Amino acid sequence: MEHPLSLIGEHANQSPPHGGAGPKIAFSAHRWQGFDQREAIAEWDALAQWAAEPNPFYESWYLLPSLKAFDPAGEVKLLVLTAGGQLAGLMPVKRETRYYGHPVPHLRNWVHANCFLGQPLVAQGFERLFWREMLRWCDRQGGFSLFLHLAHCPLEGPLHLALQAELAQQARPAATVLREERAMLQTDLSPEAYLEESLAGKKRKELRRQQRRLGEEGEVEIERLQDAVGVAEWVAEFLALEQRGWKGAADSALACDTRTADLFGDALGGAARRGRLERLALRLDGRPIAMLANFLTPPGAFSYKTAFDEDYARFSPGVLLQCENLALLEHPGTAWVDSCASADHPMIDHFWRERRAIARHSLAIGGSLRRSLFSLLCRRETGAKPGGIA
Repeated sequence: MEHPLSLIGEHANQSPPHGGAGPKIAFSAHRWQGFDQREAIAEWDALAQWAAEPNPFYESWYLLPSLKAFDPAGEVKLLVLTAGGQLAGLMPVKRETRYYGHPVPHLRNWVHANCFLGQPLVAQGFERLFWREMLRWCDRQGGFSLFLHLAHCPLEGPLHLALQAELAQQARPAATVLREERAMLQTDLSPEAYLEESLAGKKRKELRRQQRRLGEEGEVEIERLQDAVGVAEWVAEFLALEQRGWKGAADSALACDTRTADLFGDALGGAARRGRLERLALRLDGRPIAMLANFLTPPGAFSYKTAFDEDYARFSPGVLLQCENLALLEHPGTAWVDSCASADHPMIDHFWRERRAIARHSLAIGGSLRRSLFSLLCRRETGAKPGGIA
């Protein structure tokens, strides 16, 4: 079925954003609480289905629980692009007074410790227009902010290319202030062939031995679910499993904070009801000893959270479950999978050989004085004049 914005979007990036014939374009900031209504959520979900690039962390079922947990005062605003009355773009932003520990006021896209991507949701064909209108809004509504900072942004794809093009056309100072890579799964190989090329024969032999030895401990079952049945029970098992391990000891497990525990449960429930969730579990006599949650967002997927029982570490249950997770390569509509892992992750980097470049960008806003201050700050941070994003 054709999206109502598709015909508009064919020309949106090239057309003047204001005046003349065509659909009315509007860009504005809103309280996020106003989007926690059935009609607004339905429109938001439709935008996610037709987005130029997927970002589950800015979809309604993830972002709203995040905001409820971490922004009860409503300091975060939703920047929204509409075309002809239809939602065409959305990104959460916040005015910050500190920049990575330094007292520097700025605007930034809002992310938190369990949000692993910060690019906006934008309808296909509206990429360039979204950035143009967003920069225009920042110029006018920047307040005391010295620049716009964008964190967790991929260094490829239509949104990145559109931002590059818009910055270049405006001759707007900008810089990539950090670049890192995380593991990604993207190949035409079958799961078996990919595993054979990724791991040495000695390692594969050891995994087969561990799998056999685990089978001697009891009945082993691989559970793979994509429906919404029993999600709450599955979430409770995952939270308990993770908390029993090193993350619980370090007070960093999801269950150590009611906000992250609630976010995990609400997000997985919302994703499951929309067909955006896959749950995997390695069970021994019915007990989970390794669990994993994937977000399914065609044409890609995101490996969100995983946990394993450290009492069975000698059998490498987490690694065994990751072997099963390679079945994502055969999932319809999944061309790639983002690991959501930190750079140089000690386990997943050995499995997933492809890499996804993720960056932080800083962009000038406002008039000449503010841009001059930005250039000085940027030169101090990067050692170079802001000449554009990578």
